[in-house]
Amino acid sequence: MLFSSIPFLYYFLPCVILLYLIAPKMLKNTVLLLASLVFYAWGEPKYVVLMVATVLLGYVLGLLIERFQGKKLSKFFLILSLAIDLGFLAYFKYADFFITNFNAVTGLSVELLNIALPVGISFYTFQILSYTVDVYRGDVKAQRNPINLATYIALFPQLIAGPIVRYSDIALQLDERTHSFEKIAQGTRRFIIGLGKKILIADMFAGFCSTFLASNDKSVVFFWLYAIAYSLQIYFDFSGYSDMAIGLGKMFGFDFLENFNYPFISGSITEFWRRWHMSLGTWFRDYVYIPLGGNRVSKWRGIFNIFVVWMLTGFWHGASWNFVLWGLFFGILLLIEKLWLLKYLKKAKVWNHFYVLILIIFSFVLFASVDLGDLATNVKGMIGLGGVPFISAETIYYLRSYAIIFILAIIGATPLVKKVAIAVQNSKIGSKILAVAEPIGLAVLLLVMTGYLVDGSFSPFLYFRF
Repeated sequence: MLFSSIPFLYYFLPCVILLYLIAPKMLKNTVLLLASLVFYAWGEPKYVVLMVATVLLGYVLGLLIERFQGKKLSKFFLILSLAIDLGFLAYFKYADFFITNFNAVTGLSVELLNIALPVGISFYTFQILSYTVDVYRGDVKAQRNPINLATYIALFPQLIAGPIVRYSDIALQLDERTHSFEKIAQGTRRFIIGLGKKILIADMFAGFCSTFLASNDKSVVFFWLYAIAYSLQIYFDFSGYSDMAIGLGKMFGFDFLENFNYPFISGSITEFWRRWHMSLGTWFRDYVYIPLGGNRVSKWRGIFNIFVVWMLTGFWHGASWNFVLWGLFFGILLLIEKLWLLKYLKKAKVWNHFYVLILIIFSFVLFASVDLGDLATNVKGMIGLGGVPFISAETIYYLRSYAIIFILAIIGATPLVKKVAIAVQNSKIGSKILAVAEPIGLAVLLLVMTGYLVDGSFSPFLYFRF
């Protein structure tokens, strides 16, 4: 079930909110758990069994890890937890990738398994791993209530595409959290804004990218517009989903951490990854980079640690070499900045932002490429090789057609709109106008988006594939 769908918006969500509000305190997590299982089973009923089994294993192993804290058995149960969870992830997400590459290297023809990828497995696997590792470290207590742990892992707002919510961040909220109409209003506002990012911006760019890929009249400008459009599409798609997840969490009393913080205004690639998909970056930092020794080791071991983390970061996104190369591309850039370039970027005023934007746009061309041949075609097109014209009549037509959405998206990817809204809110007259205009504006926005959904003018979330 998609957040951006009529069944979710007008049937599932209202029913869940109503049941949740009338349920007594002791049953609220149960209502959320059952709703989350229905939500997940809507599209993939057979994989609910996998998720439930994973949750039960995490619950039992968490208790055993704590029971034998400080003893060898505790480490054994942690390793068992890691092996089982990562084994499930490897089997469902990477088995065919490994078989394909094995066949390519050996010349054999081992049959592919053709396994369907369970939606959200990359996210809920990392959540379970963070829970068992934190229990082993003594950072959190093992959860005695299986309903509470299952609610944390299966919670439908962030189950499918994050953010990656750590158990330590919401452990107390599973038992005690604040419910209020003000919080529901905040959550509703955040959800509608996220839905707007998805339907009115990301999906428009999805249409533009599809048009480009189908075109036989590509030009240098068209290649660049495609690269920019895809970069903005994936940002508004994923940050929109995160906004919706955070908003839904607030409706049910949870406070999830932010996942995006205007990454395109960054002055370095280092800063970009502190602003982009923050829950993933901090997860790899705390559960891979630091355990490997972080930067407290020799220079060459530190370089090795960086490459391991970024290779895994790329591989986490998908079972394809372009994702591995994408991760290593960032690993190289971050290493260059760490060893030499960062001190110069901090002194720069303007060009450092252009440096970031060019590299990020290229990185998403790599991210979107089907294979190395596709990447080469796109790069040659962007620099005008192979007889590609600088501009064409078709390019001008689509540039005019999409100019407004490009302008709005570029402005929306900066803090400008937020700053204006805060300034209006802080003024006496502005706050009064906003108190009336905001709910009306949100209602109109929801009505417009409903029209798009009824018309079928939307596409699935990009990160569902990863």
